[in-house]
Amino acid sequence: MPAAPHFQDIAHVIQLAIAPVFLLTAIATIINVLIARLARAVDRRRVLEEHLPEYGEERRAAALRELAMLNRRITLVIWAAALAVLSALFICVLIGTAFVGAVVAIDLSKTVAFLFIAAVMALTLCLMVFLHEISVAAVSARQTVGPQAFARKNATAQAKYATESATSAAASRAESPASD
Repeated sequence: MPAAPHFQDIAHVIQLAIAPVFLLTAIATIINVLIARLARAVDRRRVLEEHLPEYGEERRAAALRELAMLNRRITLVIWAAALAVLSALFICVLIGTAFVGAVVAIDLSKTVAFLFIAAVMALTLCLMVFLHEISVAAVSARQTVGPQAFARKNATAQAKYATESATSAAASRAESPASD
């Protein structure tokens, strides 16, 4: 019959499990970001699909292109989220395996190493797919503003700032007592 696990062995496993728990926290944050991006893309797709019958030919063609791009983004986000969840599952199994190894007094170090490598690989793939989704989103955000519009926008902003500054200065003079 194997010897009872020592308290020090279990305490050591708990210390070693802290790093994977922090990794789980990071993965949970990534999943949160992915789900938020998924929700925005799905909401945009619903709005486009709802208004599609109302659009004219040119706008309808643009909306169909945007729908195709949104579908691509949604697919990428789902894959990235699935890979992040897979990574988190590997981390959870890793932590459980480490504890089983300490309690049963079996050397599961190779299994733990394999699970850690698998978790990091899944997380790496998740981040690569996420980066691809970001690039698709950036390309699909059609910037129709030309250089003339930038100049017009800057001139408008400068005029607004000058007006606000003058109004603020006049208000400050009216509130402050006159110095003799």
